[in-house]
Amino acid sequence: MTAETSQTLDRGLRVLKLLADTDHGLTVTELSNKLGVNRTVVYRLLATLEQHALVRRDLGGRARVGLGVLRLGRQVHPLVREAALPALRSLAEDIGATAHLTLVDGSDALAVAVVEPTWTDYHVAYRAGFRHPLDRGAAGRAILSARQAAGASHPGYTLTHGELEAGASGAAAPLVGVSGVEGSVGVVMLTDAVPERVGPRVLDAAREVADALR
Repeated sequence: MTAETSQTLDRGLRVLKLLADTDHGLTVTELSNKLGVNRTVVYRLLATLEQHALVRRDLGGRARVGLGVLRLGRQVHPLVREAALPALRSLAEDIGATAHLTLVDGSDALAVAVVEPTWTDYHVAYRAGFRHPLDRGAAGRAILSARQAAGASHPGYTLTHGELEAGASGAAAPLVGVSGVEGSVGVVMLTDAVPERVGPRVLDAAREVADALR
């Protein structure tokens, strides 16, 4: 801690991070041990976070992340979308295909930003808000590949054909090294096979977006 930071706020944020990393919640004693502070401090932190609906406690006294976190999370998508748009525009124009940024939303892949090329005669209509299972389509599969390759410098890109739309192929690469954001950058095009240069170009775009979000 430095003179410019708040110890109380730091502890409150650490509580939220600890609770976000567990599915079954934590007791006051467990939080006290993990934070290295006494139980009275933890009680005060939890009471404050509860007032803002960021934490809830069940009948057994275990603390869990509250629904207020979801309201904060909804504001993340516009920020992520704005940061990703320059790289997506460049990708769409370079490849001549619809480019998209996709984030994890529960068990689904959710397109939060889409950029269509301006110079092509036709392209795939792909809209922000479109969702599909993570195990279908290049965008979701790229995210799953990143999970499986945890710790690798970069898991590479994923190619698919006809999984979401007949006659359409996709290429996507996961965002890597962005804390709190799990997603991918990709393109979708009307072709039987993805041209060789598209995969590496998508990989570069994913790195650009990741850099913009750090």
